[in-house]
Amino acid sequence: MSRESSRAIIVEGSAPPNGARQTSPIIICFPPYPVGMKRPVLQVALDVLDLPRAIQIAREAVAGGADWIEAGTPLIKSEGMNAVRSLRSHFPGHEIVADMKIADTGSLEVEMAAKAGASVVCILADADDTVISEAVRAASLYGVRLMADMINTPNPVERAEQLERLGVQIINAHVGIDQQMIGRSSLSLLESLRGAVGMELAVAGGLDAGTAPQAVARGADIVIVGGAITRSAEVTDSTRTIREAIDNPSAEPPARTTQEEAVGEILAKVSSPNVSDAMHRKGAMTGIVALCSGLRAAGRAVTAQSFPGDWAKPVEAIDHAGPGDILVINNEGSTSVACWGELATMSAIRRGVAGVVIDGAVRDIDDIRNLSLPVFARAVVPNAGEPKGFGEINCEIRCGGQVVRPGDWIIGDESGVVVIPGERAYEIARRALEVKKTEERVREEIRRGSTLSKVSELVKWEKK
Repeated sequence: MSRESSRAIIVEGSAPPNGARQTSPIIICFPPYPVGMKRPVLQVALDVLDLPRAIQIAREAVAGGADWIEAGTPLIKSEGMNAVRSLRSHFPGHEIVADMKIADTGSLEVEMAAKAGASVVCILADADDTVISEAVRAASLYGVRLMADMINTPNPVERAEQLERLGVQIINAHVGIDQQMIGRSSLSLLESLRGAVGMELAVAGGLDAGTAPQAVARGADIVIVGGAITRSAEVTDSTRTIREAIDNPSAEPPARTTQEEAVGEILAKVSSPNVSDAMHRKGAMTGIVALCSGLRAAGRAVTAQSFPGDWAKPVEAIDHAGPGDILVINNEGSTSVACWGELATMSAIRRGVAGVVIDGAVRDIDDIRNLSLPVFARAVVPNAGEPKGFGEINCEIRCGGQVVRPGDWIIGDESGVVVIPGERAYEIARRALEVKKTEERVREEIRRGSTLSKVSELVKWEKK
């Protein structure tokens, strides 16, 4: 039976009707699972650093329907084989996966993980064949299965066929998190492997309740989920949602969006601190503050270079902006003369501008607040200059100490304004969303009685 066929069981020796002699097995068909006859396995990847947190998350995930528990590579690097031993001790009835990402000493590392309690051990698919062969021998000796991780493997189909001949039991179509951030998909990798080998297929890389059922529909036997579970404030509920989703693989796929649309959607959910963290604490403007409480903005930059006392180019730039754009104006940091006011704000609103950022001063702030357009600036003063026309529109400028180019993405809220280089916008937005997810779990643990210091294991991880 092919991977795409209906789910079925073969009943040997069942009595045929009317006492007739049975000559062949009876096949009973059930609602289809595209991956074959088995219920999809849900594996939770514990890619956290601290063992007590990992065990608690695993406990909640199991309550939500997780089948296999993975000691993720970061956890193993942080806690060693004690992570595997502890998971085996706490979850004796579950498969324990040791994500060793073995690249050398295949026999030694498989033995180590197996003796610690792992039932599945992960090796890098692009490890040398001698390493694979030694790992296969050790896996056979200690009664564990070997899962080959296809991350960064050139010619994945060809390599998967070689691994099957070498004796590997499971292939993991895995796209790493840094690759996910730039738009690479584990589902595409999975689809290329389906039908090429007869081994069980696992899939990992940014899966959630929306994409996990699509993985099953594309042939995954094992669905590996990390952040969508481990970073959730409600791990049990999130796991249950994914469990239900992969048990219904005929669900409609989520609507496709362009990267441009995805960036806008994500930046509407995250904060400027989330984005700054995603950029390794870079990109934030200095001295530029929100002047309209409770408002936030995100969009592509339309830039204007002007000079103190000259408000012509800032106003002209409005006509170059489209719906959802952010005007970013360098007024040379002037705090004595305003280059923006109520009438400019009204004009910007009519054009659909999403916000205004000014390295300089504005006036009419009471009227601007009533108009509810997010405005960020260095100062508020009543003085206005003259429209002399010096400067340029849609050129590279500096604003709040940051370089801003036309088309860069801007996010601003009451914490400040951050500039995202246009060519990295999708990646940074995705990373910012991961930051937000991580904070959600930390926030929940603090609500349960922990402290930030304890959750972060500050003493343990202080630089020595």
